[in-house]
Amino acid sequence: MKNKKYPALFSPIQIGNMTVSNRIAMVPTDISSANADGSVNRRVITYHEEVAKGGTGFIIVGATTPDKLTGRPTVTCLAADEDPLIPGLAHLAEGMHRYGAKCAVQIQHPGRQAAWPRKNLMSASDHVLDVPGSAGHEVIYAESIAQGKSIRAMTVEEIYDLIEKFGEAAWRVQQAGFDSVELHAAHGYLIAQFMSPFVNKRNDRFGGSFMGRMRFTMEIVSRIQMKCGKDFPLGIRYSGDEWIEGGRRLDETVRVAKLMEEMGLAYVDITAGIFESPGAVMDPMYYPEGWNTYTAAEVKKNVEIAVITSHSLRNPDYCEKILAEGKTDMVGMCRQLIADPYWANKARTGKKKEIRRCISCLVGCWQESLMIKRDMRCAINPAIGDERFIHLQPAKKACKVGIIGGGPAGMEAARISALRGHKVVIFEKSGELGGAMLYCCTVPGKSKMRWHADWLREQVKKLGVQVKYRAEPKAKDLKGFDVVLLATGGRVARPEIPGIDLPFVVTFEDVLRCKNSKCEHYPADKAKPAKCGQNVLIWGDHFGAADAAEQLGCAGKKVTIVTENGDFAEWMEPVHRDVMMKRFACGNGEGLKSKTYKNPVRIIANSSVLEIDKDGTVVVVSNTFERCKVKAETVVLAKVEPNDGTYPKLLDAGLAVVKIGDSKRVRNVRGAVTDGANVGLTIEAGATLNANNELISNLPTGIEL
Repeated sequence: MKNKKYPALFSPIQIGNMTVSNRIAMVPTDISSANADGSVNRRVITYHEEVAKGGTGFIIVGATTPDKLTGRPTVTCLAADEDPLIPGLAHLAEGMHRYGAKCAVQIQHPGRQAAWPRKNLMSASDHVLDVPGSAGHEVIYAESIAQGKSIRAMTVEEIYDLIEKFGEAAWRVQQAGFDSVELHAAHGYLIAQFMSPFVNKRNDRFGGSFMGRMRFTMEIVSRIQMKCGKDFPLGIRYSGDEWIEGGRRLDETVRVAKLMEEMGLAYVDITAGIFESPGAVMDPMYYPEGWNTYTAAEVKKNVEIAVITSHSLRNPDYCEKILAEGKTDMVGMCRQLIADPYWANKARTGKKKEIRRCISCLVGCWQESLMIKRDMRCAINPAIGDERFIHLQPAKKACKVGIIGGGPAGMEAARISALRGHKVVIFEKSGELGGAMLYCCTVPGKSKMRWHADWLREQVKKLGVQVKYRAEPKAKDLKGFDVVLLATGGRVARPEIPGIDLPFVVTFEDVLRCKNSKCEHYPADKAKPAKCGQNVLIWGDHFGAADAAEQLGCAGKKVTIVTENGDFAEWMEPVHRDVMMKRFACGNGEGLKSKTYKNPVRIIANSSVLEIDKDGTVVVVSNTFERCKVKAETVVLAKVEPNDGTYPKLLDAGLAVVKIGDSKRVRNVRGAVTDGANVGLTIEAGATLNANNELISNLPTGIEL
């Protein structure tokens, strides 16, 4: 039966000899959650099983190495380089098949971009590699200086040895019961290194001409077909445009697709970029939905085999549109299905508002996991990598939970608590929920953060959480609550220096305040945003400083940032920072078509503000006590510290109170959501504080506090 709302999205498709029930594909990502030997464990099965339960038609398991010894894309990626790994892979395939999904394994050798081993890495050609946005980045110790990773060219013997290993890995995947195999030939990993004219500088049979650069890929395809049969569906993922001078462009991408079709492949999976240009690979918040669809559309004009497109697909309406227009055969999602594995089911049943849309923050799934050699998490979905949150256990007895603050930490705590049966009240001092997430609304390219604020607000409403606006309760008002959560976020620091209270000294909150009075959540008494002069000095080094600089820079202001650190925003997720710094220099991220800055953003590092004169002269002092003066019509304060001033009073009043989110420690959205989720899971009747003043419950039998 056709879906009336999304007939194209929920129509079947034939890929080789397999029939996929809908047009939704989970394009592969490395979740780095396998055992140390690359074998499948329960965590890997559960992750993919949930996506299959969620209705995704075709699931491509990511980043599975054919040779652990010479290259793992992450330290705990899956492997298919030994026969004893087949049973575990079979359990993984069964977990997806039982919910109707077709499934493939992506075989990937990282080559020069290996997370492990760190040394003696091989590629098509010799070179020095510097890709800080990659999981295979150079490890720089506290007292070290970045020098780049030395990469060596593979010998012909090594090439043929690895071709055989690719073939053997594919055979093992087939033996395990998977429906297909995909080759990872994108983003600067090993096959891509041979295909790319930017990387491949060989002058033997595996380099030079187009066919020379394609030889490694073609030999792998032939070897897999010999071992698995030509009827076994084989696909390839590669970049439509590498977005780097000397890299592959769209005309050669079409040529690759035609060649792969001639060789008998069942589908092509079109992505973007190489890690020297990480924005196009990872498309952080700045990138609009489906910005890369045009590459798949061009390929589709030239081949008959199935084409998958991906990159920032979030909205089922948009996905339906590009399918109906014939721009692609399948819509590929990766991070969206991390944020919400049930996307397909929610779209199919018309529950679009229930979809937890990925905000493209790259924090949980990249910066704080794969980048630092940990397993994958998600900033807004606490169940990823933590199965306690998949099947929430109801509380043994409902408690009264008071939450002070309606930002991401407070709302997530309210959501989890309410789902477990507790009676929750949120006290919010302003007239709307959302907290620090709302400051991104006015920053060009950052409004995706609002998606999660809106989703949480819908959940709070749906679950019947009581919200008291313009409320700042005191200890006496909270006596009736079993547990109190302090989620008051951060506050802007105001150091005691001359001129700090001058009228042209404002905070980043004043600058970034939303003025969209048409928003359904907009409170009538919300103050207007501060007006800034042409020359603006921002003092601080956190999200508020970065967002204020981006908003003002995009508006044509002349912005100077003063940071006490060695460089600005070193804490930031590296792909976001790469794009931001290019925009600060009046450039743009690769593939972005957004408005560029009129004036470059100036950064004064290793410095602090000493005083602010009433004529707008700001005295800046360096860490070597050198002074300079900067003229500014507006000074924006952007140092952030925990807003926890009421905590001691609440504690002294005998309340079971804990701090969560930025009131505990200033971090990011993942820190806030994780705090809220963890405490919501802990609350039970009799919950109390331990010696660390953290909430505990369910103590062992015989233990009393």
